[in-house]
Order: sequence, then structure tokens, then C-alpha cells
Amino acid sequence: MAEEQTLQPQLALERIYVKDMSLEVPGAQVFTREWQPELDINLSSSAEKLDDEHYQIVLTVNVTANNGGETAFIAEVHQAGIFMMQHIPEDQMNAILGAYCPNVLFPYAREVISDIVTRGSFPQLLLAPVNFDQAYQQSLEQNQNQA
Repeated sequence: MAEEQTLQPQLALERIYVKDMSLEVPGAQVFTREWQPELDINLSSSAEKLDDEHYQIVLTVNVTANNGGETAFIAEVHQAGIFMMQHIPEDQMNAILGAYCPNVLFPYAREVISDIVTRGSFPQLLLAPVNFDQAYQQSLEQNQNQA
């Protein structure tokens, strides 16, 4: 007699890596001025199905610092992770890809941004925590309102 076996959902981070990173400093005059930056921070994520069980999630963090009306630096990181997912209910998949996975990647992206900004001879930049669950819900609501 065959027993009915319930397949348990599985989710695991198998690899985390920096896919791309850059720091651009358009002009050296930024180092001769008083440092009172205005920051513009943009976050986005994308998901790519690699095979039946694996997804690559890429969290992109872009920080532009303006000082005295000029661009002081532009720092960007594409923090990626390979996530193994098995038996995830379809109704939960978008939330995992759009909120859970970026939330896992954010601390790593935050560290890379801080590191490259400091290496560029600027004061340390620590990005505030982000509530990806709330951002995901807001994007769902915006999409529903546009439909």
C-alpha cells in the first residue's frame, strides 16, 4: 500500500556573490569642499529561474551623493544569490522572490556599499534597514490600482 507523502516546502540559500559593483567619482573638487551630502538611494530586485529548483535573485542598490549641487559619487552594487526552492506553494512564490530573498541579500549589499564608499575616501555610509515585506505589499497595491 502506497502511503501518501506530503512534500515539504524547502528554501535554501546556496550561494551569495557580488555580481557587479562600481564607484564613480566624477570630479576631485568634491574633496576640497565641506561634506554635507544629499543622498538619493534606489533599490530594485530581479529574479531569474535557472532550472526547476534554482533562482538567481539580484538586489541592485544605487546610491548617488550630491554635495554642493554636484555629484560627489555614484555607488552601485548588484548583490546576487542562488536560492534553491522546492515545493513552494505558487501563491507564496512571488512574495519569496520579491521580499524574502532581497531581505536576505540586503545586509551583504549594505556592506559592499559601505566598503566601496570608504575605499573611495568618503566617510562611512551605513544604509538604514529596509522593510522589503512592506515595499512588496506597496508594489502590489500600486499594481492593483493601475489595473
